[in-house]
Amino acid sequence: MTQSIIVQVGQCGNQIGAQFWKEALKEYSEYDNTGLFSDSLSSFFRNVDPKTYKNLKVAQPASRIKQLKARAVLVDMEEGVLNSLLNSDIGELFSHTELVKDVSGAGNNWATGFHFYGNRYKDSIIDIIRKECELCDCVQSFFVLHSMGGGTGSGLGTRTLSLIADEFPDIYKFVIPVFPSANDDVITSPYNTTLAMNQISEHGDCIIPIENESLSSICKKAATAKVDTIRHRVADNKEKSFNGMNALVAKVILDITASARFEGTLNVDINEISMNLVPFPRANYLIPSLAPLVTPHVPQQRHLDAIFTDVFTPGHHLCGTDVRKGLFLSNALLVRGKISLSDIRRNIDRLSSTLNFISWNKDGWKTGLCSVPPKKQLYSVLSLSNNTCLRYTFQELYSRFSKLYMRKAHLHHYLNVDGMEVDQVRGAAERLRDQITFYDDLENSSPVEVPRLKVL
Repeated sequence: MTQSIIVQVGQCGNQIGAQFWKEALKEYSEYDNTGLFSDSLSSFFRNVDPKTYKNLKVAQPASRIKQLKARAVLVDMEEGVLNSLLNSDIGELFSHTELVKDVSGAGNNWATGFHFYGNRYKDSIIDIIRKECELCDCVQSFFVLHSMGGGTGSGLGTRTLSLIADEFPDIYKFVIPVFPSANDDVITSPYNTTLAMNQISEHGDCIIPIENESLSSICKKAATAKVDTIRHRVADNKEKSFNGMNALVAKVILDITASARFEGTLNVDINEISMNLVPFPRANYLIPSLAPLVTPHVPQQRHLDAIFTDVFTPGHHLCGTDVRKGLFLSNALLVRGKISLSDIRRNIDRLSSTLNFISWNKDGWKTGLCSVPPKKQLYSVLSLSNNTCLRYTFQELYSRFSKLYMRKAHLHHYLNVDGMEVDQVRGAAERLRDQITFYDDLENSSPVEVPRLKVL
């Protein structure tokens, strides 16, 4: 059995991480209440003897659960969120040896997070990550959670990712960055996001972008409809709203790893996602989309075919895009529940004529089927789309960046940090522009006619 390690950095990353661990425990408790430590549970948790603090291996027959510890690394330069997490109802999942923290924060400055705190804590961070890996039987992937608009998440988050890439080049790195809204209250977020994008594009194997605005829109619609959003009643209460938003991101991680944790008719290994969906190194952004998004107190009444249609509509994307307006390089449908392979094939055939795939990969579908559905659902679908429509998101970011940079506004705050050079800003902007051009070229490319082989 393989394991995954969750690396959560900054306020946003740790809040998403906190919700993820709650959702993971709920999912496991739904399907296994025996109190035994199984292979499935070992994917994200360690079983520890509270008297000796030693790991208890998965045994045959399975051993009893003594005390669960999360396979996690928690990093933040402000204590508030980490202290709240340690004092919460899941605080016992974490050990102080898994934490790296400070008190002053990065001040919404990528350079402070990446260079100042990165240099100060790089040895501590990589040492903790290395120890977490040593406690695993077979580490298959890292999930790095962080924001793009702030200082700690964007700066120290991407520095942590680069450290992981250097130390563990053969382990898959899934990056889940949360992009800020266009009306974000952090004035310097275009700088932070552009600089962070430069790092995650280089070091991440698969990047699953999330947008705050999309999450907020989904939760607001659910609140209006007076239903539960991903098992959380979303009211006007701000904390509950954030819980609902974070639960959406948590569900993406749970669905990606479902095949590694549970049995299925057509299980998809984590390494297959990168292998099948990323045709070029710079085409490593995968747009996530979920259906169903709402779970009433009774099982969803949505027809199965409608669920497959929903994941290709903008209201279900966790990133503010419309894949129907772009060009697909590839697409994965990770399905959970009691669904037959023929149902999946039928829906792919039905949808293929409505979606625009690149000429050299018209059959670029990857499908997975895990028999265990999400908690209190009959079935669900996670779509991961490698699609050129992300260029519109990147164009908007480049426009916001350019408005600041052409006047050198706020730039001195970055250049005053030791190790930060203006060439880093220019290089990050150039890479963002190249990413946009890359998607443009793909959309404008003409189909290549390959002549048939002649039989002599």
